[in-house]
Amino acid sequence: MAERSTPLFQPQPAERWIHDLLRRAQRRLDALDEAERVAVLEDALYQERQRLKREDPVPEEIEALDRLAHALLRDGQREQVDAALTLVARWGDEIHGRFSPRVYRIATRLLPKAITGMLSERPRSLYGLRHWDLNIERRLRVDGDLAFLQQLTREATLILAPTHVSNLDSPLLGLALYKAGLPPFVYGAGLNLFENPLVGWWLRRLGAYTVDRKKRAELYKDTLKDYSVLCLRNGLHSLFFPGGTRCRSGEIESNLKKGLLGTGLEAWQENLEQGVEQPEIYVVPCTLSYELVLEAPTLIDDHLAEVGRQRYIIEDDEFSSPRVVATFFKRLLDLDSPVVCRFGSPLDLVGNPIPRDPVERAEAAKRRRRYVTDRDGKVERDLQRDFRYTDRLTDALVQAYRRDSHIMITHLVARVAWTMLSERRQTDDPFRLVQVEAAGRFLERRALLLRLEKAMKAARQGAQKGRFHHNLPRTATEVLQIALTHFASFHKSRALADHGDDVVIEDPRLCLYYQNRLANLPLEV
Repeated sequence: MAERSTPLFQPQPAERWIHDLLRRAQRRLDALDEAERVAVLEDALYQERQRLKREDPVPEEIEALDRLAHALLRDGQREQVDAALTLVARWGDEIHGRFSPRVYRIATRLLPKAITGMLSERPRSLYGLRHWDLNIERRLRVDGDLAFLQQLTREATLILAPTHVSNLDSPLLGLALYKAGLPPFVYGAGLNLFENPLVGWWLRRLGAYTVDRKKRAELYKDTLKDYSVLCLRNGLHSLFFPGGTRCRSGEIESNLKKGLLGTGLEAWQENLEQGVEQPEIYVVPCTLSYELVLEAPTLIDDHLAEVGRQRYIIEDDEFSSPRVVATFFKRLLDLDSPVVCRFGSPLDLVGNPIPRDPVERAEAAKRRRRYVTDRDGKVERDLQRDFRYTDRLTDALVQAYRRDSHIMITHLVARVAWTMLSERRQTDDPFRLVQVEAAGRFLERRALLLRLEKAMKAARQGAQKGRFHHNLPRTATEVLQIALTHFASFHKSRALADHGDDVVIEDPRLCLYYQNRLANLPLEV
């Protein structure tokens, strides 16, 4: 298979991208019948006006919406589409990133040590600066078949599809890509992150484009998808979080959003139609595993409130106090524990594994084209078929996330403790368990160690069979002590705490959050 070099992608003028977005939006709107078109535009008008009630609109936004309202009331198809395209043009200019190869080169020299420093224990004195440990290997461990992925970046366009655990994911993934010898990836970042002019300037020039989650109109979502297709069509490796937002429960995601993943299939078919020399687009699953997560208390509260409705009431929000936020960040910086980033085996857009052998890979690519073409090799469009293909891809990603998961010490100890509490109370109901009185949450240390030893044996056996990964110490006593130390050094309250001959589940919400990471794995504890 022919190779292509992988220089840093060059920034494209915003005018060109907006022109392409307008062309795609017009083609889509023109293909709708009148009732469908009016419904799409009325949805855009309603959703945007609702959004502007909560924000300070600029005059141009009001003017664009007034024009759309007038067109819907009095004008015909052409005027309605033109009014809609005015919105698309505004959104396109807001979305478009401004990647800078020069800024990226500077950042890759400075940011690795800066991020490593964030994850390191800070020196307490000027003398300590001389011995500040900025060793990337101790803070971020990158696993996977990196040589194979490096090769694929020269043959195809890659979509990185990671699990989403924390707000730290994006910078750590950027560092992991750099450390893995992979080129930069473009990715969507929330509009709120761009409100700071300095942060926004850096984000845009390091590959980020803007996603405004307050914009709920289908026309806006279609514009985002079109932008993703254009990125992939231009050979820009892209990063999506298929789970959408950070997983509130702490579990490995199992319900993935298909919208952006579906843009890979669309871009591939367009590449085939246009006769692109190297049209292939592959998906790389990626898992991020943290011993501890900064936002765990707030995330699990959100999860319990959403799932339990009236059965669970949030009494406080840790992030409502700047002092609490500052304390969390201080403890985060003091934590000496690596994050594990594992790049999984790449998949095609229908969920099949990509062969490592170049000849087999080329043959697989030829066979794959038959999925979307007729006997003459012409691409046949079929939305229902494409939905089924994307379903197969998401199923393959879920399996990959579980297979590539890394069992962390805090996860395993929390899992064992939670299982023991569940058996004692004879219920699996998390809402009843998180409300167990303090006196009922003491676990005998000896019994916990015996159960932990059994769980460690199961973890090692599962890892040998390729079901997941681990890096556990040799004894249950070591594992328990490390977990208790970590829990004591980070959150305001502790998931588990030392209590002499006993171990107490001090904060059952946090114990639930960390044990949930193993809930979908084939691991008997």
